[in-house]
Amino acid sequence: MVDKAPRISITLVDMAFQGAAIGRQDGKVIFAEYGIPGEEVVVELEKERRDYALGRVVEVISPSPWRVEPPCPYFGVCGGCQWQHIAYQEQVRLKGHVVAQQLIRIGKFVQPPVSPCIPAPEPLGYRNHARFSADEEGNLGFVSRAGSGYQFIRIERCLLMHPWINEMLAQLQGKGKGQHQVAIRYGVNTGQGLIHPDLRHVVPSVPSGQKFYEEELLGHRFRISGASFFQTNTRGAEKLAGVVRERLSPSGNETVVDAYAGVGTFSVLVAPFVRRVLAIEESSAAVEDALYNIAGLDNVIYRKGKVEALLGELGIVPDAIILDPPRTGCHPKAIESILKLKAPKLVYVSCSPDTLARDLRRLCDGGYHLVDVTPIDMFPQTYHVECVATLELR
Repeated sequence: MVDKAPRISITLVDMAFQGAAIGRQDGKVIFAEYGIPGEEVVVELEKERRDYALGRVVEVISPSPWRVEPPCPYFGVCGGCQWQHIAYQEQVRLKGHVVAQQLIRIGKFVQPPVSPCIPAPEPLGYRNHARFSADEEGNLGFVSRAGSGYQFIRIERCLLMHPWINEMLAQLQGKGKGQHQVAIRYGVNTGQGLIHPDLRHVVPSVPSGQKFYEEELLGHRFRISGASFFQTNTRGAEKLAGVVRERLSPSGNETVVDAYAGVGTFSVLVAPFVRRVLAIEESSAAVEDALYNIAGLDNVIYRKGKVEALLGELGIVPDAIILDPPRTGCHPKAIESILKLKAPKLVYVSCSPDTLARDLRRLCDGGYHLVDVTPIDMFPQTYHVECVATLELR
């Protein structure tokens, strides 16, 4: 006979960084998935430790006024969304709150200057990139955590995906046998698609195996290869780029370093407003795309290599540095190089508030002043949030 997981009744008082609501019982912190602060709920505990426990809400005794009916039949099962049960207006507010709490808890900022979170233009149907797993029968879907293991869930339609991606999924569904994953990407502003791997021998009607596709942001066209990173929310990326340009507030005579430059998104969008852009990127695929994307821009220079290695070899002090590192944040040596350069302004783009808070503390301890952190909701229905932090040299 299998023992039933213990259940407890608690009142939820806050929201944690990774999307679970927080309650407390007998001095122990309880992280409750699918809860909302202010609710009285029953939580089924899945994992217990000495000073905290993890679980999920199985009954809502006193619902929050922000609780709504999730529109997706897979919600709570596939794991891709954490907040579909929360009204979108409250999702946006909670993201700003969580960012501020990370800056206080990890960054040790007493009153962090966090601006209101910028909402997404489209709370659903916004994703331009999907990566579906395939099971042994060729079904396409997502792999979700289930208890101590994982389970495969066949997906007929994902509400976060752009309609074109769901159309391609419908045609490819059941035909992924022998594949580990099938990636589908779409240029929302160009109508171009990219599907990997090449499945034309299985589904001739679906174009696949492309080397790259193109997307447009703010009137500029970008080539993106299958191995290159690009923002998964096109409309959100345009808002993000607008905030970065605004925070730079260029006069037209600046030299700007674009660190972790990728396919050249910020370099291309900033170049018309500054004197020169020096871009640094280590991915070979991204650099190859970037060289294509900057064609015709004679004030953008690309250097291939690690940011922590090349920042110290610039030979100049730039007027500003754009930082857009991966989720893990900046390498410690990159932070050291930034502090030695003493650029008057830094604009730090981050998709992870915890590593952002860590790096901002290091930068401020090294001589910078945190002017503003603006959260941008690039990932509605999930706990993920993009941030643009602006720092000035003291």
